[in-house]
Amino acid sequence: MSVTLTPVLTANWDRPDSFTLDGYGPYEAAKKALDMDPDAVIQAVKDSGLRGRGGAGFPTGMKWGFIPQGDGKPHYLVVNADESEPGTCKDIPLMMANPHSLVEGVIITSYAIRANHAFIYVRGEVLHVIRRLHAAVREAYEKGYLGTDIFGSGYDLELVVHSGAGAYICGEETALLDSLEGYRGQPRLKPPFPAVAGLYASPTVVNNVESVASVPSIIANGADWFAGMGTEKSKGFGIFSLSGHVTRPGQYEAPLGITLRELLDMAGGIREGHRIKFWTPGGSSTPIFTDEHLDVPLDFEAVGAKGSMLGTRALQIFDETTCVVRTVLRWTEFYAHESCGKCTPCREGTYWLKQVLKRLEAGQGTEDDLATITDIADNILGRSFCALGDGATSPIHSSVKYFRDEYLKHFEVGGCPFDAKKSTLWGDQ
Repeated sequence: MSVTLTPVLTANWDRPDSFTLDGYGPYEAAKKALDMDPDAVIQAVKDSGLRGRGGAGFPTGMKWGFIPQGDGKPHYLVVNADESEPGTCKDIPLMMANPHSLVEGVIITSYAIRANHAFIYVRGEVLHVIRRLHAAVREAYEKGYLGTDIFGSGYDLELVVHSGAGAYICGEETALLDSLEGYRGQPRLKPPFPAVAGLYASPTVVNNVESVASVPSIIANGADWFAGMGTEKSKGFGIFSLSGHVTRPGQYEAPLGITLRELLDMAGGIREGHRIKFWTPGGSSTPIFTDEHLDVPLDFEAVGAKGSMLGTRALQIFDETTCVVRTVLRWTEFYAHESCGKCTPCREGTYWLKQVLKRLEAGQGTEDDLATITDIADNILGRSFCALGDGATSPIHSSVKYFRDEYLKHFEVGGCPFDAKKSTLWGDQ
């Protein structure tokens, strides 16, 4: 296997007891952190260059530093484990195989922001993950790593694993907070931001699972160690999830800045006898790329410069047998279904995108419909209450940009040209 891989979070995934405390080991990083000043912990994470691994890429240490100190209010840490976007599949296996890295990260993060209560908000459908998290938290309590006077430091922390009810919108941090408080999960108006008025109107940090799980290794090995990987502005390592038409799909932990071409070499390439057609660099809410982007460094800046987003590094790979129009329709159906309905652009826009795409995929539309869906997408982008609406427009704009001829082909043949009876229309496909 190439030395480009940097297994840290995934290092022990092949151990049969990786999810237990015996397989993970004592919380040495947490013990080290609790001997430090909380501000020194925050500074170490700032110096490491760790950026949020949930998609936005905001500097993690800076986010922690926004929490006001000496305000007399309780502080909270909330871990966003509501992973549910199509193609995104890194946090679920991380919590299954290595839950103690997350629990230890929670301790360090909570200590740094002076929080005595923390929550892991996990998607309710992943019952197997919930059970494993509960087991890990129970082990930590039994060892004295959670509860009162952790490591004799005088620091107390209570950690709660909370199951959501299954709503994509609750991956948005303020909707998650509303859900955690017992309300309907809908995004809040910002400001105030969670750092000022989050959970129970108190200062709150909301971090992604992988972000928090990366913290112990930073404290254990030093900020310079972490910053020595990745690129100048996108430092460290991350889990790249390869799925779809690839020989060996799975999780590949590598420095940011690696290319899809390099990852495909490790994964055995596209399935035998086929070639790549299009792919997502960060899940279904990021603009698609094509084979011309195989050598784009997978970091926040390079991907952004090419017109997409790194997102959650969910690399969905599609070969030439896949209909772009049908794929975009399936994604759009998801966003229309998961729209919370709070704002008009998203509620109405995703519905009409779905309706028009259905007509296009069936070969019943006209070229004018391409202008219609891009116009609808333009009226959603930047005008919806949260990022769900913006994400729904990404596959629309990018697919029309790169595969306009394929949309037109549907009109010409009166249906999807990838249907079995019409496969000869596409030559070697």
